Parts: sequence; C-alpha cells; structure tokens
Amino acid sequence: MIGEFINYLKCEKRFSTHTILAYKSDLDQFYRFIKKDFNLEVFEEVNHFQIRSWLVNLNAQELDPSSVVRKISCLKTFFKFLKRKGVVLQNPMRKIVSPKLKRRLPPVLKSTELNFLQNFEEIENNGAINIRNFLIVRLFYETGIRRTELMNLRLSDIDLSQQQIKVLGKGQKERIIPFGKELKKDILRYLPKRSELVGDRHDFLFSTNSGDKAYPKLIYNIVGAELSSHTSTKKKSPHVLRHSFATHLAESGADIYAIKELLGHTSLNATQIYTHNTVAKIKEAYSRCHPKALKIK
Repeated sequence: MIGEFINYLKCEKRFSTHTILAYKSDLDQFYRFIKKDFNLEVFEEVNHFQIRSWLVNLNAQELDPSSVVRKISCLKTFFKFLKRKGVVLQNPMRKIVSPKLKRRLPPVLKSTELNFLQNFEEIENNGAINIRNFLIVRLFYETGIRRTELMNLRLSDIDLSQQQIKVLGKGQKERIIPFGKELKKDILRYLPKRSELVGDRHDFLFSTNSGDKAYPKLIYNIVGAELSSHTSTKKKSPHVLRHSFATHLAESGADIYAIKELLGHTSLNATQIYTHNTVAKIKEAYSRCHPKALKIK
C-alpha cells in the first residue's frame, strides 16, 4: 500500500523527489512503530490513539518540531488517500491537530559576502570543475531557483539571447527567470569547459566530475565548500542562496508579486516572509521620512 501511495504522489500529486523520499521514510517509520508496539500489520486497523502514541514517542525523541509537523502532514495525506481508495472507512487523522510552528526568519547572507561572485576572472583558468562550482553558486543567487530545478536545467532551457532560463518547478509548473549580462558572460565561458566534462553524454547544464548528471548531495556540498571561505553564517546551502536572492530583492524595493513569480510560489503567503525588515531599518525609515518624527535613539 505504501508503494501505491508513493506512485500516487509521483504521478498524480507531482510532489518533489525530496518530499516523496521524506514521506516514504515517515511511513516506513510509522509502520515499524505500530507493528512493534501494537502488533498491527495493516493500516486499516490504525486509530487515532495509536497515531497519538507515535507522536508522543516522537516528542520524547526531541525531534525538531518542523519534522513532527511534516510527519503529521504525511499521515494526513496517506489516510486521505486510503479513504479515497476505500481501504479505510474513517480517517483517523481527523482528530489529530498539527502543532503551530513559530515563524522563523530564513537565514540570509549579506550582499557583501557574495561579492566574490563578480570575480569570474580569478577562477577562469582553474579548470572545468572549479568553473562549474562557481557558476552553480552564482546561478542559485542570481535566479533563486531550487536545487532540483538547477539539477534539471538543460542547455535548451537557457536562452542567452533573451537572457532568461526556463524552469520546471513544483507541480510541473513552468516559469521564466531573467538574468543579467555578467551571468550571461559566465555561462558562455563555462560551456566549453562543460563539454570537456560531459561530451555528448547528456544535455544537462551541470554534471558530476566524471560527466554524469549532477545529484542533490553533490550540489549541496559544492555550495557549502564555495561559501565556506566567504561567510561565517552557520548554514551554507542552496536554499540559503534562494532566501538571500528573495530578501535582497525585497530590501531593494521589488514588488512582492514579482518575487512570488520568480520563486515559483503558488501562494503569496509563502513569499511574504521576505518582506521582513530589521528594527533598525524601520526606525531609520520612520525618522528619515515622517515629517513630524522625533529622532529615535
């Protein structure tokens, strides 16, 4: 039944590979729990008491609250699927309430920490792999794309004449993202080096050191290594670059709806977190712009 559900997520719901893998892991974990603690081998016999018992067990392990919320979301989607298939008559998740998470501001790099991305000439003669790594970080920051989206970029998705890329995002939703002249130059410099790695094996923009299609862990490690000598920020990941892209746009006055489209968000609620501002900036704007404002110390 888990296999059928995973296929449903892939083919009908079109969830991302990352989410599908996480949901499968969550369901496998839940199944092991009910089998061990309640001697259950079929999901039809699960009730909300057993689900609550599992959640208590998870809390005792001091898991990150966001992980617990994801596991609850997984079970809600799973049992809704089982009810639709007629496997269960009542959805045991209807009595389970997800805890509210505190809204945390995403980690963001300072624009000065990313100034090194303007210095392609310094690494131009350092070989195909170094040039690839540099361009991966620059593309993340200048387009705000997700890791999976970057991995799946093909040569045909890059329109150098129009300076834009075509991205296939979550839910197979396509969007167009523009980029600047400097990034265009860097892509043109990279393409001959890419040919050295890939040859005619495939048409993906980025590859492994041996020329195969890039995979998630490789991209994550490349970003971490490239950022390590330029920032002291603890978290160094593709998503931090995406957060930085959106935050820097918002701080420079970009329209929130434009940021939403660039990020590929389906809801404006997901984008509004990037409109956050520091107290210092709010005070500065108030004292500078309001005609009757007193000086704020």
